[in-house]
Amino acid sequence: MLATLHARAKDSMSADPILGDRMAEDLVARIDYDFGRFRMHRGWTTGVAIRARQLDTWAAEFLARERAVSVLHLGCGLDSRIFRLDPPSTVRWYDVDYPDVIAVRRRLYPDRENHRMIGTSVTDARWLEQIPSDRPVLVVAEGLLMYLSEEGVRSLVRGIVGRFPSGQLMFDAVNGLAVRLQRFNHPVRAAGATFTWALDDPRDLERWDPRIRLVGGLTALDLPCVERLPAGYRIAIRAMRLIPALARAGRLLRYEFSQPREGRRAPGGDRT
Repeated sequence: MLATLHARAKDSMSADPILGDRMAEDLVARIDYDFGRFRMHRGWTTGVAIRARQLDTWAAEFLARERAVSVLHLGCGLDSRIFRLDPPSTVRWYDVDYPDVIAVRRRLYPDRENHRMIGTSVTDARWLEQIPSDRPVLVVAEGLLMYLSEEGVRSLVRGIVGRFPSGQLMFDAVNGLAVRLQRFNHPVRAAGATFTWALDDPRDLERWDPRIRLVGGLTALDLPCVERLPAGYRIAIRAMRLIPALARAGRLLRYEFSQPREGRRAPGGDRT
């Protein structure tokens, strides 16, 4: 949480920011913490900003189409996404994270209309009962799912798809190679975190539930603004693209789902 906050703040303080998250910059100045322990170099801070910007772009596209929706921002940490996107009052926004994280958010962020914070583990299915199920839903999970078990991710996704009439899921994921090589990821090690869930085939989610459909995705190497990375990173990207497993080590993925109409044969042959 603090590592990515620091990355967004450093991007904001740069001469030519990608995300321009001024609230992150303000929070880092207010929080008494040794952010230097992350040894955050420009390549990593740029990568965090690029990832957040792409998810913001996808989320903004969805909110431009669907005005009366619920947004579930899972593992929100200290991310100011709701303030960056500034959704209309017709949107119900829920920031979801551990209770101690939400307690910190309440101290640092101002109240906002139709905005609610829920302190819970996202894998505790009971929190979903607090969300009205009468609207389409947008689910954003940045820097979260790779730290859960596969069963935890599967249960979470199925719970969301089964509760709401329609919506989109957007998140970042890593493959098995990234999990095996995580010891070389210094910010993750410095935070004491561990990758546990690998997604090698993005269509696995379609097999989890026939209502889910993959509608878009980008590898981390193909995100807009990667040309803004330092020269050494750009050279490494060219080399990584030659090795399929490395080229797909990190992805941003977007899925949509809807409930089949009554009597319509759903994918997989079951009649609903």
